[in-house]
Amino acid sequence: MRVTVACVGRMKAGADKELFDRYLDRARKTGRGLGVTDVKVVELAESRAQRPADRKSEEAKALMAQLPPGARLVVLDEHGKSMSSQTFSQKLDSWKNDAAQDVIFAIGGADGHGEALLARADLKIAFGAMTWPHQIVRVLLAEQIYRALTIQAGHPYHRE
Repeated sequence: MRVTVACVGRMKAGADKELFDRYLDRARKTGRGLGVTDVKVVELAESRAQRPADRKSEEAKALMAQLPPGARLVVLDEHGKSMSSQTFSQKLDSWKNDAAQDVIFAIGGADGHGEALLARADLKIAFGAMTWPHQIVRVLLAEQIYRALTIQAGHPYHRE
């Protein structure tokens, strides 16, 4: 199974990017023994449309274009489900056991996600009710992917 974090916008060099990259690298290394063949990031350009609805629609199309056939789509959305790290890990593991080839995590632009992407989502998750900067969301997601894989591996990183 391949894991992709697909993001609208580019992350600038700095401490946030370094931390994000470190968790992705850890996830890649941990995932190898679990049948996760790759963990990567894809950054997409922000829409230049004037209206928020048009921006969301254009960005949704760009994110949808990243979906290989049969991919599981996880959308990070403020109205999504909040779940424990253990439940998140179990969901990823169940998709892997169901022979899902790709899991795509979509982080939208500043205006959120377009309706087409939300309708296509296999799972919508939120990191709580607060609004987070997209750079921090990327770090949180990368850490949770790494944590999920360590849970599956029986590694002591996660503690109950």
